[in-house]
Amino acid sequence: MAAVFLLIISNIFMTFAWYGHLRYKHVTLWKVILVSWGIAFVEYCFQVPANRIGSSEFNTVQLKTIQEVISLTVFCFFSVLYLKEELKWNYLVGFGLMSAAVFFVFKK
Repeated sequence: MAAVFLLIISNIFMTFAWYGHLRYKHVTLWKVILVSWGIAFVEYCFQVPANRIGSSEFNTVQLKTIQEVISLTVFCFFSVLYLKEELKWNYLVGFGLMSAAVFFVFKK
């Protein structure tokens, strides 16, 4: 469970690193790249331990699948709350279909 918690924190930071600058299109590109690198460094400080801890509970395919589902969930909240974008029904269906892959990855 610690791995999942660390992956959630990691994905929050990485989502800001990748997409947070979209609210600041007036800032020069080189500045947002530097800020994004700084945020990504913090993300790695959570991601690497999450993968180390998680690899004792899950195989790498399962671990990556968990990370992707967390990433989509974090992105949904981020896009609505931070970027003020609408979450359309077809986005949710698409994300739901991707999440359905979890069933097959974890099926014994």
